Amino acid sequence: MSESIKHECGIALIRLLRPAGYYIDKYGSWDYGLRKMYLMMEKQHNRGQDGAGLAGIHIGAKPGTRYIHRQRSNSANAIKDIFTRIYPEIKENPCDVWLGHLRYGTYGNYNIDFVHPVSRENNWRSRSLVMAGNFNLTNIEEIFNSLLEIGQNPVDFSDTITILENVGHFLDQEVERLYRLHKEQGLTKREISPVIEQELDVAGVLRSAAKRWDGGYVMAGMLGHGDAFVLRDPAGIRPAFWYADDEVVVAASERPVIQTVFDIRTDKVNELDPGKALIIKGSGEYSLQEVLPATTPAKCSFERIYFSRGTDKHIYRERKKLGETLTEPVLDAVNHDVRNTVFSYIPNTAESAFYGLIEGVDKWLNNRKRQTLIKRGDAITVADFERIMDVRPRIEKIAVKDIKLRTFITEDRSRDDLVAHVYDVTYGVVRRGKDSLVVIDDSIVRGTTLKESIIRILDRLDPAKIVIVSSSPQIRYPDCYGIDMSKLGDFIAFRAALELLKLTGREKVISDVYERAQEELKKPDTEMVNLVQEIYAPFTDREISDQIAVMLKTPEIKAELEIVFQSVEGLHKACPGHTGDWYFTGNYPTPGGNRVVNRAFVNYIEGRGGRAY
Repeated sequence: MSESIKHECGIALIRLLRPAGYYIDKYGSWDYGLRKMYLMMEKQHNRGQDGAGLAGIHIGAKPGTRYIHRQRSNSANAIKDIFTRIYPEIKENPCDVWLGHLRYGTYGNYNIDFVHPVSRENNWRSRSLVMAGNFNLTNIEEIFNSLLEIGQNPVDFSDTITILENVGHFLDQEVERLYRLHKEQGLTKREISPVIEQELDVAGVLRSAAKRWDGGYVMAGMLGHGDAFVLRDPAGIRPAFWYADDEVVVAASERPVIQTVFDIRTDKVNELDPGKALIIKGSGEYSLQEVLPATTPAKCSFERIYFSRGTDKHIYRERKKLGETLTEPVLDAVNHDVRNTVFSYIPNTAESAFYGLIEGVDKWLNNRKRQTLIKRGDAITVADFERIMDVRPRIEKIAVKDIKLRTFITEDRSRDDLVAHVYDVTYGVVRRGKDSLVVIDDSIVRGTTLKESIIRILDRLDPAKIVIVSSSPQIRYPDCYGIDMSKLGDFIAFRAALELLKLTGREKVISDVYERAQEELKKPDTEMVNLVQEIYAPFTDREISDQIAVMLKTPEIKAELEIVFQSVEGLHKACPGHTGDWYFTGNYPTPGGNRVVNRAFVNYIEGRGGRAY
């Protein structure tokens, strides 16, 4: 992707089901679980590079010895850092359960306190809670206030601490319930503790806590006595996968991570169903339990387009299909003149979509060749036959990511000059003034890198026309479920729609939506509608795309410029199982989404920075 979009994080969990001696005998080392965890985290490095954390539980640790081990780091080599520190700490007493986390500081929270896992420790093992998550909730203030209502005084107003204390409160209630029950039955205090650990209803705790949550999430946690869980939101917005055999139970944010680390087939890895929790008891028994009823599926489509590892066979095929569905609009953009068109892509996540586009162009060419040959029949000459068959897509590696820009220069002109050189190009493969140049990217968000770097550098090749292709549709609405796209003003599609409203004398639409959005925000979340959709309603997708091209083309660009976006219909065709498309359509899967988008619009009009939740 030419413009980096950050994802909240990734999780990994391992529960060893056999005694430590089993793994020593079979695998030759005490650190089998730790090595597997290291691999699972490294292979999810794409999901978080601002911090990493690891926590382990030693089940059955003797009183007076530490049974929870935790290391976190926000250093440049965070994964290496935490494993280097935790190895000597647990060598004599290996842990049975491991929970790892990779974090992106999506909204500027790079402090070590925001790195997961977070912990809530107690002398009662059943009350000790360690949690990590891939989540963002739209109503964290509501949940925070609920803690105040029950008399708590949280140490921090953050989503991480709020969720930890929210779950911790209901965990305390469950432990107290079991304590009272068994005390009335005549058990001593010492006898009660192990009974509580056996009978504790983890799913019930999660039901009580999660009933207020609005957002996208995968929550993972461990209790001090060894219970563990992974919970997915009812719409399935954030991804989670799991696998179990007679040695381990594991979970991760990415399917191919489990496949690769444990050397198993795709069909052996299970997707965690929306609203379900994978519950692993301290005994090693595991089950799937419903925590919340599943709602209309809204699995995040951006996971497929950009974030997830492309080594997953399903994701790879879907990304290729995204490219293939763009064949017709791309051919339209170059007047179906394949002979005089060069095809390329922005490295590296757009590569799979590029392959799909080329396959689509190949299919179109083969069909045209077939029809031409049939039409010409016996009258065709050898020379004509060779000329017809010789036409094929011209594929070249054009754009090269040259450097990672460090913005230590703040003076605008100097900084712009640096930005313009983030990419370099391959010279000599485009015929000056004759060839069209088609370059596919996986998405266009702000358009900044395109305008300041990519289009400028491509224009140096002197193509007759530059066609920038996005394998995703126009990003029009903010995300509030864990992806760093929270401000409307950042989206070039939004700015283009506003510009079109002004150019066509429809400025009143802007003021009208602003006034009504203010009133809409006074309603309960369940009654709100997304008013920002009205900003785009007067215009076709093509009109907005054309305006984006106008906004991206600076005066010094000589080539004709056209922007081609994926359609929403094409997205659904390519990724039929991932219908979470609110970034493109404004159809949010939870009530809080409509509040967020209306607030984001009000913030934009009023010139307020920051996110809308």
